[in-house]
Amino acid sequence: MARSAKLVASKRGRVLLVRRRCDNRWMFPGGRKRGRETELQCLQREIREELPGLRIGKLRLWKEIRKKNHRSGRKMNDAIFVARKASGGLKIGDKREIDRAEWRKPRGLRLTPTSRYIRDRLFPK
Repeated sequence: MARSAKLVASKRGRVLLVRRRCDNRWMFPGGRKRGRETELQCLQREIREELPGLRIGKLRLWKEIRKKNHRSGRKMNDAIFVARKASGGLKIGDKREIDRAEWRKPRGLRLTPTSRYIRDRLFPK
């Protein structure tokens, strides 16, 4: 089982990204599992906490990543879900963790290692 879950939502050539307050890096929304949560339950909880106004449609597991990131050396252990639809406001729920949420083009940003990995596979140049 993966230790965390991430959401990939896109529309009109842009993806939904949030910026972490601690290091100003952008990432796909999501977070770490708690207790006996499944990866899907984890993602749904994280979205409610981080972006309470966001409504996501049906989710599909794209991939479980269990490897070392070749650029950063960081171990990745994530379940990546793709949303067919996402709508609603991007009001920040947990302002201690993230300070911005935007629909952005996924290039030219300081991304976390896992988010770079996802971007490079799902949104190649």
